[in-house]
Amino acid sequence: MIDLYYYTSPNARKALIALEELGLEYRVVWTDISAGDQFTDAYRDVNPNSKVPAIVDSDGPGGGPVRVFESGAVLLYLAEKTGRLMPADPRLRWEATSWVVWQVANHGPMAGQAAHFHSHAPKHGIVDEYATRRYVGEVERLYEVLDERLREREYLADELSMADVATYPWVRVAAGHGVDIARFPAVVAWVERLSARPAFRKRLDDPREDKARRNEYTREQFTTLFRATPPGDTPTTPQEAAR
Repeated sequence: MIDLYYYTSPNARKALIALEELGLEYRVVWTDISAGDQFTDAYRDVNPNSKVPAIVDSDGPGGGPVRVFESGAVLLYLAEKTGRLMPADPRLRWEATSWVVWQVANHGPMAGQAAHFHSHAPKHGIVDEYATRRYVGEVERLYEVLDERLREREYLADELSMADVATYPWVRVAAGHGVDIARFPAVVAWVERLSARPAFRKRLDDPREDKARRNEYTREQFTTLFRATPPGDTPTTPQEAAR
């Protein structure tokens, strides 16, 4: 059994899609990052970086439990555990690995920052035109890279792999980080192909998922989630007071 520590976010959806696509037995441990669940001692024993997702596999290597945190590591672990969703051909396997790392090191972080300044921060009175242009511009460049890669192939590494699983959940919310995905037709076609697969459409039958997907946060939740104090609020920690 695999415990998936989950909250509705693109990174956590990577793990959910992979588990569904692989047909592995798992259970969801809801981790409400807007309430600070990720900062509890119990969760930090699972992920010392206080992020989702993370997994604990009770049947890890050698038959004992193993924890895995960071979304890219989770995907690579599940691929190795099952021998699936990574090409057998070593050249294509390294191609897929490169695209997984590209996503977690470039596309995801830039899209996340773009979404913060384009979608989240303005709701709480934070408008930074320079930061918005900086991150939206960079994530648009990354979409150009992705579109070029997909123009003559169906999948990032020529066959369905963890590279596609890693990238899809961020691309499907492109509008939230200020990107008009219609500008990238090869990416649009790729999203349509993946969206036809049940695993990529998976939703939890849990009202908390619908609530989280709306990205509507109180000022207190905003401070907890983004570790930032909206204008007009009093800093709540010594670290925030020093900023």
